[in-house]
Amino acid sequence: MKFPEVLKRITGISTPVFGVSWTPPESEIAVAKKVVTNLEDRRVLYNPDKLELPQHCVQSVIEIRHLLSSILEDLSNDSELNASVRAMRAACRKFLDDVQSDDRIVTYGAHLNHFASWHFNSALGEMRGVFGVHLAILAAKYGLDIEDDLAKILPAGTEDEDDRN
Repeated sequence: MKFPEVLKRITGISTPVFGVSWTPPESEIAVAKKVVTNLEDRRVLYNPDKLELPQHCVQSVIEIRHLLSSILEDLSNDSELNASVRAMRAACRKFLDDVQSDDRIVTYGAHLNHFASWHFNSALGEMRGVFGVHLAILAAKYGLDIEDDLAKILPAGTEDEDDRN
């Protein structure tokens, strides 16, 4: 999804778009691009749940959390990017806490109509929602495109915008 299309989807999110009032530092643009590029290859964020095995999802989320932690090491606390990366990392921790609270959730999370699948998919959806909002913010702040697969989790545009397309 190209940057102008992303902007159409984030109408309700208050974020400065670079340009007249704010130009992000080149180093932050590079880090934001690294975050997006790495997340574009993480199917746990966008694949339909029936295509994913809970154990693999948990491992992928652990790897995402480690990536985000390593990125935070290079960001100052007052960086514009810091808050979004921290929020995504917190969403990873919450997902892991939720699905690892009961061994049956990961073990039986792929079984249709089992309570474990409802719990697993709910936690996965919540995490994807947090990532979608923060990826939209990163794309808007830093002028980044997002691959179509990952763009599936971005917030939906308003009805008026959808009707014009």
